[in-house]
Amino acid sequence: MQDLLDSLFPAVDAIPHNWRLEAPLEQRDYLVNGQLRRWEGPLATVRSPVWLKENGDERQGVLGSAPLLDAETALSALDAAVNAYDKGRGAWPNMRVAQRIAHVETFLGLMREQRTAVVKLLMWEIGKNLKDSEKEFDRTCDYIVDTINALKDLDRRSSRFELEQGTLGQIRRAPLGVALCMGPYNYPLNETFTTLIPALIMGNTVVFKPAKFGVLLIRPLLEAFRDSFPPGVINVIYGRGRETVSALMASGKVDVFAFIGTHKAASDLKKLHPRPHRLRAALGLDAKNPGIVLPQVDLDNAVEEALTGALSFNGQRCTALKILFVHEDVVAAFLDKFQRKLAALKPGMPWEPGVALTPLPEPGKVDYLNQLVADATAKGAQVINEGGGQSRGSFFYPALLYPVSPAMRVYHEEQFGPVVPVVPYRDLQTVIDYVLDSDYGQQLSLFGTDPATIGSLVDIFANQVGRINLNAQCQRGPDTYPFNGRKNSAEGTLSVHDALRVFSIRTLVATRFQEANKTLISEIIRNRQSSFLTTDYIF
Repeated sequence: MQDLLDSLFPAVDAIPHNWRLEAPLEQRDYLVNGQLRRWEGPLATVRSPVWLKENGDERQGVLGSAPLLDAETALSALDAAVNAYDKGRGAWPNMRVAQRIAHVETFLGLMREQRTAVVKLLMWEIGKNLKDSEKEFDRTCDYIVDTINALKDLDRRSSRFELEQGTLGQIRRAPLGVALCMGPYNYPLNETFTTLIPALIMGNTVVFKPAKFGVLLIRPLLEAFRDSFPPGVINVIYGRGRETVSALMASGKVDVFAFIGTHKAASDLKKLHPRPHRLRAALGLDAKNPGIVLPQVDLDNAVEEALTGALSFNGQRCTALKILFVHEDVVAAFLDKFQRKLAALKPGMPWEPGVALTPLPEPGKVDYLNQLVADATAKGAQVINEGGGQSRGSFFYPALLYPVSPAMRVYHEEQFGPVVPVVPYRDLQTVIDYVLDSDYGQQLSLFGTDPATIGSLVDIFANQVGRINLNAQCQRGPDTYPFNGRKNSAEGTLSVHDALRVFSIRTLVATRFQEANKTLISEIIRNRQSSFLTTDYIF
């Protein structure tokens, strides 16, 4: 393990030329009202989780810098969005659906031209390996295409009139207003765009603040945003959340809050809004997803799925398996197989072929994980995999902890990193109580083959979590499926279809079914005198 850590971080000349850092990027641009403006104020240094060897030492790579906008500048971006929406009278919220789709399609084409630049920055900024970085970019593009197609379907169904009890009506979806969109650092492109794109395409105007890590990778897309949407429709700001976002929320001008992060941060920000009853929220928050291994089980499958679920992208996923409950009858065999598969995971730099374990982007994360391991071992657990818990700079080799008990912090806290706690159990009620009493309710995984037991547990857990995975790891996809959570884990539901509804409201135009009213509506539609009242069919 010491040899591995000694050779982990590369010298610059050992990095493949096409993935090397260029000169640090001093980014001063931000987007407001259709213009790239230059920030002349202070900058935040953007560091990479990749450390570099230089003259026998190792130092953290510096990627560049990003603007530390102040509250006044952030509010100017909000004002641009407010003016573009113009209390629902702006050109964008009143634009025909087909026209808004055309703008999003233009953006998608320009975005695809930046694939190499964004993928490279994903690797350097958050340590995501090449394969997963490419997958995140491509999946985001696919999500945009799916969103366009879903909106076409939705609009087609809304293009007809309904007649009920002598009342003629057309029900269509209308935007909500100004949206504030903020994404997480672990999926700074994909998770952000799963709220940003639906918000835009439904006719809302948007202020978008990139994640705290993964901030520079938005820079190649600023021109695409500028050139694809009317002024003020999309505004991109940077800076510390407590300086910028707090001011935006306190203004009371934000109508929709889309945020992926901790429940504490979301609660604190929502409290700043002076009219919280008027604030629509779509929140993806904390999770402590358990994997439950039953005594009757396909152990090879359970180990494979649990390993991937716990350690994909170093466990830095809200949908990761954060704690494993394994029945005493199979726990010895489970741990043996798990250790052998864990040992086969390749550590290294993000661009290296086949790499599964990479450096961690969050400052202080290695220290935090060390504290969790120290707490657990002091209370009776052991790190049972060879080299588990050893670290170097920003790299932490996964620690498989066993046996874990309720006395330990890792039993309760969301580690969001490569620490895998395994809890042995004899009585299944112990596991049931854990789920029932948990503050979180995003997902869980059940591994077993006994239909009676699985069926019973499904009924118990269906009212506790948003998704139950049978003999499979927790995950978000496919994007057409609902993604939500209970308790402190989420507010609202996201999927390709649900997101369009989250960022809009059903609006009805109705009249008595009388000849004069039928003539009036027919004339409006025939002469295209309304963008809302229409029977257009989008192909």
